[in-house]
Amino acid sequence: MKRFLLPLAFLLLVLSSCELIEYHPYDVSLSRKYSDLNQKSISRILAKSPTNDTIRFVFMGDTQRSYDETVDFVRSVNRRRDVDFVIHGGDITDFGMTKEYIWIHDIMAKLKVPYVAIIGNHDILGHGKEVYKSIYGDYNFSFIYNQTKFLFLNTNALEFDYSTPIPDFGYIRAELDQDRSLYNQTIVAMHVQPFDLEFNNNTAHYFQDLIRQFNNPLFAIHAHAHVRMQNDFFKDGFIYIGCDDIHDRNYLVFTVTKNKYSYEVVYF
Repeated sequence: MKRFLLPLAFLLLVLSSCELIEYHPYDVSLSRKYSDLNQKSISRILAKSPTNDTIRFVFMGDTQRSYDETVDFVRSVNRRRDVDFVIHGGDITDFGMTKEYIWIHDIMAKLKVPYVAIIGNHDILGHGKEVYKSIYGDYNFSFIYNQTKFLFLNTNALEFDYSTPIPDFGYIRAELDQDRSLYNQTIVAMHVQPFDLEFNNNTAHYFQDLIRQFNNPLFAIHAHAHVRMQNDFFKDGFIYIGCDDIHDRNYLVFTVTKNKYSYEVVYF
């Protein structure tokens, strides 16, 4: 009998340790807790009942390896009572690994308001784009909140090796034809801004032409450059606004009303 005890004990040890075993750094076999996060957040945003025409949201980006700063960011936002939601501008991770995604989400999930996350060029590394899709959902997505359309676009052309149309003009054209009567202004969010090395600059002017066809496009936001910037790239009055990375301990708070917007830099 004793000769069976040692193998049995070993088997029990292995079975009890299964959750400690990492099969692959880009494993996408995750629990439902870590799936379809953007759509879950959008459902929470749309469940809100705005009491006036003001929208206030936070824009931040590049949490890669800045875990302590992200914890402090969450604490700072949670002290506010005037924010509807948070937009993560991409580069959630440094290497696109599953654990990195989970670590950042476990921090961001402590926000008192919903957050959505855009895919960044670092999130694509390795098999990171599959991990992003498994955790957050589609690379391009949108929602309409308080008569404002928020359009989130994957603009990381270089990391997709130009083998996939990035930006996805088919998606953008389809969005142009949808629900035009339900919103009166548009805000566009992306990770990589036009004319950056990562952007598909052969299509930059066509991209801008499509964006300008949405109902009253107000401005665009991006995070890739890691520095605050404000640019009229196409000299047509449509402004692109970039944020610092979270390591620099600040974020942008946008206040949007009908045909107007402003933003402030908040340090923490």
